[in-house]
Amino acid sequence: MTEHSAQNPKKLFIKTYGCQMNVYDSDRMVDALVPHGYVETRDQDDADLVLVNTCHIREKATEKLFSDLGRLKKLRDARAAEGKQTMIGVAGCVAQAEGDEILARAPGVDLVFGPQSYHRLPQMLDAARSDRIVDTEFPEEDKFAHLPRASKQATISRGYTAFLTVQEGCDKFCSFCVVPYTRGAEVSRPVAQVLEEARNLAAAGVREITLLGQNVNAYHGVDDKGRAVGLGKLLHILSEIDGLDRLRYTTSHPRDMDDALIKAHRDLDTLMPYLHLPVQSGSDRILKAMNRRHTRDDYLRLIDRIRAARPDIALSGDFITGFPGESDADFADTMKIVREVGYASAFSFKYSPRPGTPGAELDDQVEEQVSTDRLAELQALIREQQVAFNQSCVGQSFDVLLEKPGRQPGQLGGRSPYLQAVHLDADSDLIGTIQRVHITGVGSNSLNGELVAKNPEISVTLQHGRESVAATRT
Repeated sequence: MTEHSAQNPKKLFIKTYGCQMNVYDSDRMVDALVPHGYVETRDQDDADLVLVNTCHIREKATEKLFSDLGRLKKLRDARAAEGKQTMIGVAGCVAQAEGDEILARAPGVDLVFGPQSYHRLPQMLDAARSDRIVDTEFPEEDKFAHLPRASKQATISRGYTAFLTVQEGCDKFCSFCVVPYTRGAEVSRPVAQVLEEARNLAAAGVREITLLGQNVNAYHGVDDKGRAVGLGKLLHILSEIDGLDRLRYTTSHPRDMDDALIKAHRDLDTLMPYLHLPVQSGSDRILKAMNRRHTRDDYLRLIDRIRAARPDIALSGDFITGFPGESDADFADTMKIVREVGYASAFSFKYSPRPGTPGAELDDQVEEQVSTDRLAELQALIREQQVAFNQSCVGQSFDVLLEKPGRQPGQLGGRSPYLQAVHLDADSDLIGTIQRVHITGVGSNSLNGELVAKNPEISVTLQHGRESVAATRT
């Protein structure tokens, strides 16, 4: 692609759906295009290139995409009437699954490419100027090795927290999930590659990194001596990076929560005491139908081991209601496991058949209204637990990473170790620092606090200070 002059950049707008990994992918697409004369804009109507980065997990993802593309076609035509050219691209998991159909149904789309192909985006755009293209192959080359490094300015403009993909794909083949088909088999990035990106983030001023993977605790990247390194060891290595004060990871599978990772929660002050560990159902019968390959007791024993290692840990989970064959008794088991674990937060959804997955072919699909009613009952319980957890934080003091100005003048917003939003009155010069905050109240979805004492250090070493606020099993 011919590079454009800095005086005449092309404007890029990316609309991102779905998980944190899609957010990361969208940022890397920007990084790939900046050297070729593009600048990111927040105004879709003023963009020379619009990319829609899609997610295939949720219900009616394809229908929502085509609605978006219909609107973009009108935008393209309106700009064309003004003598302006607009290119439209579709990326991500829907693109991977339905590339040819997208081109057939959406005449305004110039290119369609999957999540493993975006390192070739500049070349694809060149090709798409003369012919509409689909690139949904799983390339042999490592896409991360071909992506340029983001500038320090671009990195810190995205905030003091960052995502870092360390693992992609999944070999679990849960019967409800499309990830193995759209993201491919489990692949882990080499340790050196992860370390280089993490050091660059820290050097730019990032204070907290969340390691990402469809099944992140299955990470098995190779080190410079050719040895496979697990996620627990990787976290230990990353914790030694100067300026990097907080580590998180998501999303995990219970079957890959090994001893080394549990010990990392015990031993690393930089590893935040918050764990997203989906179980999906509390019924062994449904778990088997989902091909989860663990039981409710396996999950509960694992939770006991994690809490023994880190007593103040807070837990989050994922739940699906209305999976084919789910009875009232099965749903009651799900409600029971939620009560037993006691979640600080959780995500819950009605089952949505995804084309090409085994679950879509199962008999005994649950009636829509039954699934809806069960979801409402489950979400009410989860909300009750979340409120109780937040209220239990009142009177405690946490280290809070202050990230940005708050909604009110003189207010800043940040995140607690438990990933809760925290609001407090503080000077703007504290943005980007970690401060001790006393929690004084609870909002609808956040905590209110006050500064304990201004910490003069830009870089601090977090200490456990374990005032235990974690929900306990009953």
